[in-house]
Amino acid sequence: MPSPYATLSALAPLADDIRAARWLVTGAAGFIGSHLVEALLALGARVRGLDNLCAGRGENLASVRAAVGEEAWRRFEWSEADIRSPEACAAACAGTDLVLHQAALGSVPQSLREPGLVNDVNAGGFVHLLSAARDAGVRRIVYASSCAIYGDDPVLPKREEHAPAAISPYALTKLINEQYAAIFARCFAFQTVGLRYFNIFGPRQDPSGAYAAVIPLWFSALLRGEPVIINGDGENTRDFCHVANVVQANLRAALTSSPEAINRVYNIGCELPVSLNHLVSAIAKACGARADSARVVHREFRPGDIRHSHADTSLARRLLGFSPSHDLEIGLRETAAHYISAAP
Repeated sequence: MPSPYATLSALAPLADDIRAARWLVTGAAGFIGSHLVEALLALGARVRGLDNLCAGRGENLASVRAAVGEEAWRRFEWSEADIRSPEACAAACAGTDLVLHQAALGSVPQSLREPGLVNDVNAGGFVHLLSAARDAGVRRIVYASSCAIYGDDPVLPKREEHAPAAISPYALTKLINEQYAAIFARCFAFQTVGLRYFNIFGPRQDPSGAYAAVIPLWFSALLRGEPVIINGDGENTRDFCHVANVVQANLRAALTSSPEAINRVYNIGCELPVSLNHLVSAIAKACGARADSARVVHREFRPGDIRHSHADTSLARRLLGFSPSHDLEIGLRETAAHYISAAP
């Protein structure tokens, strides 16, 4: 499948600045991280990738290599290492201008089962990375936060000034990251930008494993003729956002020259809440003839899940110039092509 990033108009104005910087992507073999690596290489950058391959997969980087070609791939430097190691973080940050931090354990259910592990990776690892970046003279870190920090506050849409109300260990680790970033900005004059991702989806999102996200799970089920499992009544809503929009947000946040835009957190979504019941139909439509009528099985709500989620992205639009290129329909169509091509 050809790379969408070489010609994506939303990124074209950033190309010169992208090529001029040396980049580090943590979680580079993961779903979002591999798309960041692909976009940067497609646009001419020199990129170092770090991943311990706990959640990331070598196949994702193989897909990047195939998409960008061998000439671009030679600008990629790979490090299999863990952000829980201060030494690994120091080596990764050496000689780096800009860091895009995606490495994390991103599952609410996993954080309920293994809160200590998730805290060590998400919070402890982030402190090691911040310290290493500061010591190495990195210009700025853009890091992945989460809409989960808003919890179940019924006020919609979610705005950055709303008080956090984390209801899972995972959400708490992301809130801690934001607080550490603010302290490093205050105490060390270090530049950070946090991106509160809403529900991100797209090609390469892993449908396997105990903590798979809903969209890849449902694509996999529909293409195999298996029932779709919904936790709850299906009237939960989510603001689903294609990964190409996330790539754009990261690069804009990394390269903005506006002092007003730095040392903030931003919502990253598409401002279109969709119920899980509607999402089943939309995925079935995107699959076309490969999906029969969806068979839906409802189960109990999962602990830690929020009821409704809806992003207000006006701050990111105003200060970063964020403008999503992929709505839900376009995003599901591109994602369907990936899963259909990968289906047995």
